[in-house]
Amino acid sequence: MRRAVTVVVTTSAVLAGGFSVSQAQAATPPTPSISAPGGFVMNNGTGTSLFGKAADTRRATGSTTKIMTAKVVLAQRGLNLDAKVTIQKAYSDYIVSKNASSARLIVGDKVTVRQLLYGLMLPSGCDAAYALADKFGTGSTRAARVKSFIGKMNEEARKMGLRNTHFDSFDGISNGANYSTPRDLTKIASSAMKNSTFRTIVKTKSTTQKVITRTGGYRNMAWSNTNKLLSTYSGAIGVKTGSGQQAKYCLVFAATRGSKTVIGTVLAAPSETQRAADVKKLLDYGFAR
Repeated sequence: MRRAVTVVVTTSAVLAGGFSVSQAQAATPPTPSISAPGGFVMNNGTGTSLFGKAADTRRATGSTTKIMTAKVVLAQRGLNLDAKVTIQKAYSDYIVSKNASSARLIVGDKVTVRQLLYGLMLPSGCDAAYALADKFGTGSTRAARVKSFIGKMNEEARKMGLRNTHFDSFDGISNGANYSTPRDLTKIASSAMKNSTFRTIVKTKSTTQKVITRTGGYRNMAWSNTNKLLSTYSGAIGVKTGSGQQAKYCLVFAATRGSKTVIGTVLAAPSETQRAADVKKLLDYGFAR
């Protein structure tokens, strides 16, 4: 009977074998430098933090707010994604008054909740966000329903333990108190991505949806995703762009390669080009870790 032998490999033995300490250290990629003042990346499967830059600093979020809008809608008990919502003049008036991004919804059309979610997340329609808030808030007036819906968004943030996140709008057009952090937004997106409908929508590059017109006919609504990462980064699966005078250029992003999914956020990048460069650096780094 052979006795077990314990082998201790020393640094000198490794070096003698021709494998240097510097080579071992080189296996860990250098921490990337990004132009955005805020960023965070984590392994979506394990929740392990991979990168952080001012990850807990509160900043304006722009339309990345709509991730929580969609999450709240999809969490509604007994949700019927095929329920129809009639588009109101108030939604189009809001778009005009705010000069906001639009799904180009037409007053009187009947649009399903599922279609509104596509209009929310692909062209970043603030009209779709308004329609969803009006539909899923509670109250006898539109203002009350919208206030109730935003309350649900904040309640969800509290339930998730996100102390650096607060919403004062359903779409990111802030009234002065709409903020989050790279870490919190990443956690919101990670949670939302557990929903199969959300995952399907945010990875869609473009879609054409048939809606019912006021007169009972049909029209096709064509929407393209503002998230160009889906076409420029191998394995990209989402999630949501954001921009604005205060928010600058934001992106909550996710990609899968093999069995690993990396998810993260950049906030306040100085330009769309620099945002794209930052995200690529962070994804490459995340997959190399």
